[in-house]
Amino acid sequence: MTRPQRPLISVVLSFRNEADNIPTLAARLDKMFATQDVEYELLFVNDASTDASLPLLLDERQHNTRIRIVNLSRRFGVAEGVIAGMAISRGDAVVYMDADLQDPPEVIPGLIDRWRQGADVVHTVRTQRHGENPLKMAATRLAYRLIQFGSSIELPVDAGDFKLLSRPAVDHLLRLRESDPYLRGLVVWIGFNQVCIPYERDSRHAGRTHFPFFSRNPWKTFTTGLTSFSFMPIYVCFALATAGLVVALLLALAGSAFMAALTFFWATTIGAIAVIGTYLIRVYKDVRGRPPYIIESVIGGEPGAAWGNGVSQAGGAARGEGARATNEESGSRSR
Repeated sequence: MTRPQRPLISVVLSFRNEADNIPTLAARLDKMFATQDVEYELLFVNDASTDASLPLLLDERQHNTRIRIVNLSRRFGVAEGVIAGMAISRGDAVVYMDADLQDPPEVIPGLIDRWRQGADVVHTVRTQRHGENPLKMAATRLAYRLIQFGSSIELPVDAGDFKLLSRPAVDHLLRLRESDPYLRGLVVWIGFNQVCIPYERDSRHAGRTHFPFFSRNPWKTFTTGLTSFSFMPIYVCFALATAGLVVALLLALAGSAFMAALTFFWATTIGAIAVIGTYLIRVYKDVRGRPPYIIESVIGGEPGAAWGNGVSQAGGAARGEGARATNEESGSRSR
C-alpha cells in the first residue's frame, strides 16, 4: 500500500489524572516530531480527570494547536478512551500509548519507519521494564504467557498498549462492538501485516501508577484478556472434574478421606460455575448494547472521517448520545 509523502500521524493518549506528566509529555512529543517529515496531532482523551490535567492541556494548546482534547462524559476506562480517540483521529496512521512517559515518545519514529515499509500494525515488545515492582513484573510476564497459551490467535508476548495502526486497521478495529475491549488481542485479531519492534520501557516519570498490583485494574485486564480469546478456563474445569473422578475412585477403593473428596468436588463445582458466570457476564454486556464511551466535548479541530460514517457508532458519540464537537475557537469545556 502506498504511503502519503508527508502523512498525518495521530497520537492517542487516554489518561486520567496525569497533571504531573502532561507538560513533559507534550514537550517530548513536539520535540520528537520536529525531526520527522510528517504532520501530527496529539489527541489527549480525558477520562474524567479530577486534577489539573485539563487546565494544563488548555494551556499547552495555547502554544501548540496540534493538541486536541477529547473529554469523556464520565470515567469509562483506558481502552474505551483509546477507542474514542481513534474515532476522532484524522491520521493516516494512529499511535496509541500511555501518558505516564513509561513509553518513550522517541520510539515513535521507528514505528513510523515500519509503517512506511508496509506494516499495518506495529507492536512494541518490552525487552526491559525499568522501575517496576519485581512481584508485579513476574505476575505480568506470567499473565501474558497464560493468555497467549490459551488464546486462539498468536498474541505477541510482552507487547502492551503502545502500537501504531494504519488507517485501514483503525477503521476495522472501530467496527468491532465488544464490551470491555481487550485491545491487545483485538488489534492482533483484525489481521493485516503485523510486525514487532523491541524497546525498553522507562520508569514512570511522575505520579503514582493507576495499575498497582493489589488493585482492580490489572486483574480485570487479565480476566478480560483470558476470556476474550480463550476458553481455557472452561477446559481447566473439565480437567479438574476428570481428576476429581479419578481421586474419588481411588479414595473409595481406599475407604478413607471422604470429606476431602467431598470438599474437592464442591470446590471444582463452584469454580466451574464462576468460570461460566464470567463468560455469561461478557455475553450479557454485549447483548445489552451500551456504548463503550460517551464524548462530552472535543476541543480543537474537526473530527476524523470515522466520526460520521457509522464506524464509530458503538462509541455513542456518533449516535449523538451526549456528544458535542467543540471547534478550535471555543477553547473551553462546557459543563
